[in-house]
Amino acid sequence: MLIQCTKKLLKELKIDPSSSREEDDLFSWHANLLTIQRRKTLVLMNDSNRYMIVLYGLKAADFKKVDRLIFQAIREVLKEEGIKDEVVEAYLSQSKEMTFTTTKNKTLVARLNKACENVYFYERELNQHLITQSILSKKASRFLIGNGKNDYTRPNEDLYSNLEKLTDGPIFQSEGIILLVKLNLKHHQVCRRIAIPKHITFPDLHKTLQIVFGWKDYHLHEFSIFQSGPVEPYQEVSKVDRKPTIRLLCHEEAFSYDNEIPIKLETQERLVDYLPANITYTYDFGDDWEHLIVVEEMIDNHDRNHSVCLAGDGNSPPEDVGGEPGFEEFLAIMADKEHPEYENLKSWGKRQGYGNFDIDLVNRRLRNV
Repeated sequence: MLIQCTKKLLKELKIDPSSSREEDDLFSWHANLLTIQRRKTLVLMNDSNRYMIVLYGLKAADFKKVDRLIFQAIREVLKEEGIKDEVVEAYLSQSKEMTFTTTKNKTLVARLNKACENVYFYERELNQHLITQSILSKKASRFLIGNGKNDYTRPNEDLYSNLEKLTDGPIFQSEGIILLVKLNLKHHQVCRRIAIPKHITFPDLHKTLQIVFGWKDYHLHEFSIFQSGPVEPYQEVSKVDRKPTIRLLCHEEAFSYDNEIPIKLETQERLVDYLPANITYTYDFGDDWEHLIVVEEMIDNHDRNHSVCLAGDGNSPPEDVGGEPGFEEFLAIMADKEHPEYENLKSWGKRQGYGNFDIDLVNRRLRNV
């Protein structure tokens, strides 16, 4: 594997670069050293597909074993993408030796600089406790980029294509889960049926639910896990008369409150590790939108690394409408074109993302989770 380093990175590594040599672009990476939040951050960009790998919070001792850390980071991020273990190992086995050289040419350096800008853009996704930044790497590698002459692409999709050619076959894990998710409303039915990868994390499940229900991720959320029991798919959440066994929170601030129920940060937690279970997903603790999540089926033919919406019924309330009472008032006004607030509320609803459920648009958005 060829790691082509900027002068700043070579100085930090304290090594004399090897003589420049030719290597298949798929096994060649350009690398730069950034300082983000006063911590040293290594950004790798693949020469073939411009996929990014980010390592964060590196210390002096880490740079002495940076080759091992890079191999491990590539392994972790590719697995987080849902790529089969055998495909990941096939890629790494063809690049066992790591060579550090200077950068190749101005074009690739310019592309590396652009990649670093994307890392800064997604700085909020940094996990302070991990060196390998899988979530940030995935997000930054889904950014639409230009190759010149009105040619645009996404690094993650180009990476998939490269690996399919390398291994001559499907690259994604095939196991999945079908979920039925119902928004808890008294007078309206709003539900979605989705197929998700078996390896999905709770943060990615949150992003999936935001997309399929048309939410804008303006507010905090949490997952509550209940022991599996006789709960019907369309049973109201309020009728699940049991205490959750654990609550998975999205923000550390919630840990400061007294809790009778065990709590844990959702980061890196995976849905499959908590099954069988019934789950509620609560979004926006002001409007208090509760969703009941029921596992319908485990499947072995989900050959994608992202979720897919299979069906949906009903339109979700607009953001910040004021809970279910506010939603009822909103619908009443929208049903009366003569109401003095009709035009204002119609315009406000559009700004808040209210509209008819569009499964094709939803599935296009899900590709980038």
